[in-house]
Amino acid sequence: MDFETVLNNELGEFGKYQLLNILLLALPAVASGFMAGDYVFTAGKLPYRCAVPLCDEQPTEFAPEWILNAIPRTTTGFEDCSRYADLSNTTTFPSDACPPELFDRNTIIPCEGYVYGRTNTVVYDFGLECKEWLRALAGTLNSLGAMIALPLAGFVSDYFGRRISIVFFAFNVALVGVIKAFSINYVMYVTLQFMHTAIGGGLYSAAYILATELVGPRFRVRTSAVMSSCFALGQALLGGIAAGVHEWRKLTLTLFVPVFCLLSYYWIVTESHRWLLSKGKNDKARYTLENAARLNARKISDNTMSFLLTAIPRQSNEKTDISNRLLIIRVIKSPVMLRRCCTTPVYWIATTFIYYGLSINSVSLSGNMYLNYVLTCLIEIPGYWTAYKALDKVGRKVTLFSGYMLCSVCCVAFSFTPKNMYALSLVLYLTGKFSTGVIFTSLYLFTSELYPTRHRHSFLGFSSMLGRIGSVVSPLTPPLMVYWSGIPSMLFAIMSAIAGLLILTQPETRGKTIPDTFEDAEKIGLDVKNTK
Repeated sequence: MDFETVLNNELGEFGKYQLLNILLLALPAVASGFMAGDYVFTAGKLPYRCAVPLCDEQPTEFAPEWILNAIPRTTTGFEDCSRYADLSNTTTFPSDACPPELFDRNTIIPCEGYVYGRTNTVVYDFGLECKEWLRALAGTLNSLGAMIALPLAGFVSDYFGRRISIVFFAFNVALVGVIKAFSINYVMYVTLQFMHTAIGGGLYSAAYILATELVGPRFRVRTSAVMSSCFALGQALLGGIAAGVHEWRKLTLTLFVPVFCLLSYYWIVTESHRWLLSKGKNDKARYTLENAARLNARKISDNTMSFLLTAIPRQSNEKTDISNRLLIIRVIKSPVMLRRCCTTPVYWIATTFIYYGLSINSVSLSGNMYLNYVLTCLIEIPGYWTAYKALDKVGRKVTLFSGYMLCSVCCVAFSFTPKNMYALSLVLYLTGKFSTGVIFTSLYLFTSELYPTRHRHSFLGFSSMLGRIGSVVSPLTPPLMVYWSGIPSMLFAIMSAIAGLLILTQPETRGKTIPDTFEDAEKIGLDVKNTK
């Protein structure tokens, strides 16, 4: 008897037991969306300009009528960090205006002080005016922390269980978030920004793994789309909360204090019966299976229960380590697998670069920054479900290639769309972000189908971890807008086009048996080669 078949027949692939737990697991996914994007608002760029002592009166006005007499014009308004020098012979201040005659328009000097349009981010509190690269460091360290979180999440989840992992990372998310709200300088803030994702970034993956392990095979793709949608919903909710709670310290507390409630999951969320069985925790596994069957209005017979409790053999860590070392050698000796291992990380790097870059840069669009961010996050959700429908109908390669190329075209068009055409630029931007939702959902499935069952998690983890390079670099794109506002979008378009073309080098996996062995995985590539 096959373990998977027996388990699904006796327990049910999806029922009340799975539904209740997935609804609970949606909350950690939402909280993870907070952590992934809070720096967009807490460390967001502020509207500021040079103070002009000759003309500024109390209370100061950010954009008075005379501003272009004192500060150089730009394509988006006026300079942030420089102004015209005062004429040396200026002794009196005109009472009716601030004319250009007061300034030497051939001499530009840096700001000696600043006037703000808003003062609600760390830029104001920690003196980051005109230090765009330093400000962007918060997003970069947030993504670097997420790279650290991947191996930590795997260790905690595999050794201590999915439920403990959720509680552990939820506590870290809440605690570091609260401490971050009381940062006394920028060094403390960015250090905690790194720690937030480094020791809290496993929250989503723990909830995601548990959710997919509770359901049967027919419902795993749908469950994956649900969890991804909850993550996107969390990011959109972040934008909505930020619109109502402007000051960054209050916003941080509002986002992360409620996460302490997830500590109750130690008592109310079930542990994965698959993990319990794999660890030989038979008493707890029996209780969990019986409770699940009861909620699904089923009953597991004694004989079947005995089979389930002994069907999953315990694995030796020593053998796994040896196998992984041999795996590296096998990959190097196999041209097909070596080429595959070199290209799949590129897809992940490009996708995370575009995904996070579009989210971060959305607050720079014309119109309401909060609404733009919310729409940019929500548009991912239809993308996830479009991929769910398209993957089996048109294939993995077509879906991914179309998603990358659509994104590339939209980003190029957006770069050259005039800022005053708000509706068109927003549609192009949202269509590009929609395509990343299609790509992300497809990429998880496509990558996993290219590699053998025994080593699938290792290969997927390798590609995903290297993919974080894209999310590390993406926060550095907004400062490039100083040179041309279209630079970030053009970078996204180029990376998307490269990934789309590379997709064509891989075999189609739709309708093919998932490879169980290294040799099976090699044959997929060889089949494609022989058809050329």
